[in-house]
Amino acid sequence: MQRRYSQYTVEQLQQEVAELTEKAQKAEQMGMVNEYAVHQRKIVMAKSYMKNPREYRRGQVYEIDGSPSELFEIDYMNGVFAWGTRKAKQGEVVNDEEALPIALLTERVE
Repeated sequence: MQRRYSQYTVEQLQQEVAELTEKAQKAEQMGMVNEYAVHQRKIVMAKSYMKNPREYRRGQVYEIDGSPSELFEIDYMNGVFAWGTRKAKQGEVVNDEEALPIALLTERVE
């Protein structure tokens, strides 16, 4: 039976990230694009469980890892997911409401 990341310790999560990173590298080398993407998503989720969701608050704006031209403003938190609005850096709304794992939220924009 598979455990949930919420049941892992930080050390177990770090080990999981290391193992998934190795699997992702192998999948990439073998040209298995879909498998690589799955491992990358799992890495983001495991890293999200290593962060403290209480540090993320409504109204805070973050840059999104992998989307340098977009920002994300948090409306509310649900576990390790931040729900909010994705915006272009010029201010126009790109997506109405979506959820992002908090590991994807990088530098906070003041």
